[in-house]
Order: sequence, then structure tokens, then C-alpha cells
Amino acid sequence: MNKKTDTTTDDTSKEATRKVSVAIIGAGTAGQNAFRQASKIKDDVVIINEGFWTTTCIAVGCMPSKLLIAAADRAHDTNHSAEFGIHATAQIDGKRVMERVRDERSHFASYIKKQVDSWPDHKKIDGRAHINEQGLIEVNDELIAAEQIIVATGSSPFIPDGWADKLGDTMLTSDSVFELEDLPKTMAVVGAGAIGLELAQAFTRLGVEVTLLNRVKQVAGLQDEDINHKAIDCLSRELTMHLGSKITDVGTKSTADDTSESNGNNKNTTAFIEYEDSTGKSQQWQGEYVLVATGRRNNIKQLGIENLGVELDDKNRPKDLSKKTGQIGDLNVYIVGDANANIPLLHVASDEGYSAGNMVCENTEGAYIRPPAPPFSIVFCSPQIVNIGMSLPEIQEDSELEFVIGSVSFDNQGRSRVMGVNCGLLHIYGCKKTDKILGASMVGPDAEYIGHILATAITNDLSIKALLDTPFYHPTILEGLRTALRDVQYKMEIPFQSQDAQEDNF
Repeated sequence: MNKKTDTTTDDTSKEATRKVSVAIIGAGTAGQNAFRQASKIKDDVVIINEGFWTTTCIAVGCMPSKLLIAAADRAHDTNHSAEFGIHATAQIDGKRVMERVRDERSHFASYIKKQVDSWPDHKKIDGRAHINEQGLIEVNDELIAAEQIIVATGSSPFIPDGWADKLGDTMLTSDSVFELEDLPKTMAVVGAGAIGLELAQAFTRLGVEVTLLNRVKQVAGLQDEDINHKAIDCLSRELTMHLGSKITDVGTKSTADDTSESNGNNKNTTAFIEYEDSTGKSQQWQGEYVLVATGRRNNIKQLGIENLGVELDDKNRPKDLSKKTGQIGDLNVYIVGDANANIPLLHVASDEGYSAGNMVCENTEGAYIRPPAPPFSIVFCSPQIVNIGMSLPEIQEDSELEFVIGSVSFDNQGRSRVMGVNCGLLHIYGCKKTDKILGASMVGPDAEYIGHILATAITNDLSIKALLDTPFYHPTILEGLRTALRDVQYKMEIPFQSQDAQEDNF
């Protein structure tokens, strides 16, 4: 056992109040999966957690955001059906919208709570963990010596220095926005990543006057310039976006309440953002709330994992990380889920927690270590944005790869036009040598389903030919995928030429 993580030696055991085989720090998706797997083999397993015992996804992430998006989509469809000859105006009850978000969130959380409640009390510790210089886990009044440690402490919203103090109660993050009792009238969203785009569009569709600002002229981290430009084109039709803006200051102002009955003595607090637009011109935004969606950071900086021999880089990411198991080098330490900042997505956290939970039990005969999934991300704005496999820059940097880009526009794709969702573009990066898919990037309708098909193809090493041999029902949006695959196949045979294969979409 590595000396740094052997916390059960004679010297340290005198200080320990409890000795266990496995200690898991963090009870989110990765931590809970790790606990379940480890508990199948080991009886002396503990899980330590501070805060809610559900998951980031259920409490402040995937599920409440999708609940908000579901309401927003209902409102948008009602308000934008005139082209179909249907005229209606949605009457939006903001309090009920936010109430349902929280009610359904509680419903989902109840299943996790029931599961956690079923775990033995002596295996659950509610408190903040810290690893001391001896490698012992300090929590509440206990000192725990663990043979194996799994760190699954998740992530938190990143807030630029000073913003919380300057904005006060007018500042929101993805951890607090769903606690709003009612829909505000105005909001600025800072950041055009997945969280920023989804929430900005959802609140816009629910009648909030939203302004989206982003430092670069890029949305959803898209690295294919053509897909990025198309996404901006599609989204800017309903979103007010100031891309390429540099924020110079934020704060609040006190303004007289026009509705006051006390001669204007009452004051309201208004948030402001001062920024330079993409042309360098000074601008100012004012409104009720600023939603800071500038990304999330892993929660390991204050944990003391350096006392276990773990080294972090300048972005607090663990070095020597096994992307397959989460193990750090040859240490008896595993960092999984958002805590390792590798691919901070729920399905990845789930797999990493599962694998680490098997590894720490040394269950070499029955253990199944899930292989790393190909990179796969979805942004649930409308149109959706999907990235699968290798990015275009990664492919271009590999001088040994010969590739082509198969393309299809959804602007005139048959079923997309029927549904009135015809804005989008798909690029598939095909390897000429192997006839396999290297990666893909897309903005468009049904992107989540097209993304899953492509991810399955990459995972199972399917060729372009094998994919084209599968049925594509007519008329479906998925026929657009076939068009792009045919374009890949054609360009592999005749480089640098394109094929207009839209006719099979009608």
C-alpha cells in the first residue's frame, strides 16, 4: 500500500476513532454509485457528505432545468403557432411555473432520499470532511482511517471575484435560480455555455426580458466554426445575445419605486452590468437579476487531498488520473465524477463511480470496469446542440488522420420543415482509412436522438456503411442523418466534392 494512503499503521491508528476499508466523500451520482458497489463486497464502508443527499442533477442541474424548459416550450408553441393557422396567446403564471419546477424536483428527489434512508445509519456521516496531514479523514468529532478513499465531491458554480459582494441578492446561479418564487421581468445571463443557453432561452420563452452576454463569439463551447455560426444564427432569432463582450464592472443601484405611496421614499435595488461590446463600445445593462452561468469548478481544493499524495494542476484538476477508473497513479485514492473535472456529465459520473466502487473492493473476478464512454454532450436549447467523439480541432491536430466532413442542412429537410423547426446543421467527421466516425457536431432538431445514434456507432466501432445499411423511416428528421452519412461516404471516394442528397427527405 502506498505510504501516503496507509492510514491504518500503528502510529496513525492510535489517533483514529474508526478504521474502515473504504471511505467515500460525497454523495452525488458518482458517490452513491461507488457506495452501492463497494457495499456489495465490503461491510465496513462509510459515505461522508455535506449538504443535500440527492444529486446535483436532481437538486440544481439536469432535472429542474428541464422542468423549466418544458414549461417554456409549452409557452413558445402556443405563442408561435400562427404559421400553422393557429392563433393563441399563452397566459403564463410565473408562480405556478416555478412551483411545479420545485414540486417535481422534490418528487424525483424522494426516490433518492428513500434509497439513502435505507442505508445503515452507521455508514452515513453528515458533515464536512477534511483530510489531515496524517491522511486521516476529519469529520465532525471523528478521525477516520481508510484503506481506500473515493473522492466524489462534485462541483459548484464559478463566480468571478467580487461579484457576489457587488451584486448581493440580485445575483443568481444555477444553484439558486430555481428557488425564485416568481418569474422576474428582466434578467441578464452571463455565459453562453450549456447552462447559460438553456436557462436564457427558457426564461425568454416564459416572458422574461433576457440579455445574454458572453466573452467570446461562441456558444455551447462549439469548436466547429460552421456549426457555431449556425447555432448563433438559429438562437439569435429569439435570444438577445451580446457575444464577444467584455464585462468591466457589475453592481447594484438603488432606484425610486414608482408605485410607492410614500412620496418616492421607498427604494428598489437594480442590478447593472457595464461592458464593452464586440466593437469596443461601452454599454450598460440594468435589470432585476444577473444569472452567473460562467461554468462550474470541482470541489476538491479545500479537501486536503494533497495529504494523500495527490497533485493538482493549475486548474485544480488531479494529475495522473486514470480516466477508466478514477484512480490517481498507484495511490489508493480515486477521484470520480465532477470532482476530477474530466468530463463533468452525469452519465460519466455514474460510470466512474460504478467502476471505482468495484476497484476498491479488489473484486477482480466479478468486477466489471466500464470502459470510458466516447465524449458526448447535449445542450437542451432549441434547436439542440450536440457534440460526439473527437472535436474538429482534435482531428485536425492529428497529422496521421485523413478525414472528410459529411454535412447536412436542416433548413430545408423534409420533416423538419413540416414541424416548423427547420434550422440546423450537422457535420460528421469520417475517417477515410477506416470508414468509421471520428466525431460529429450538430445544431438542429432531434439532435439528442441523432447524437445517441452516432455515439452508439462510435462505441460499437460501426462503419459508415453499416450505419447506412440500417433503415431510416420516412418521413423523419433522422433522415437528415442518412444524408450526412451519404455525404461522408461520397467524399471518401471523391475528395473535396460534395453531394446534394436532400431529395430523399421528401
